[in-house]
Amino acid sequence: MKTDEVGTLEAKTRLSELLDQVEQGRHFYITRHGKRIAELAPAKVAQKNPKFGCGKGIFTYIAPDFDAPLEDFKDYLE
Repeated sequence: MKTDEVGTLEAKTRLSELLDQVEQGRHFYITRHGKRIAELAPAKVAQKNPKFGCGKGIFTYIAPDFDAPLEDFKDYLE
């Protein structure tokens, strides 16, 4: 994947064209005085409907008393 550098003035004048290229997967660095100040890249889209069981193995330990009432809230529960 090639990443090009584009100056701020060029990015301003060619923004629509650059966005079309970003939609196709290209990445650009926007520079000011030769220094990279921003990155123009495709947005990362979250998965809408995760598959059942996709979180398996994330939790490796759950305390045996995880759902027990807390001592600090004892007065509120009575």
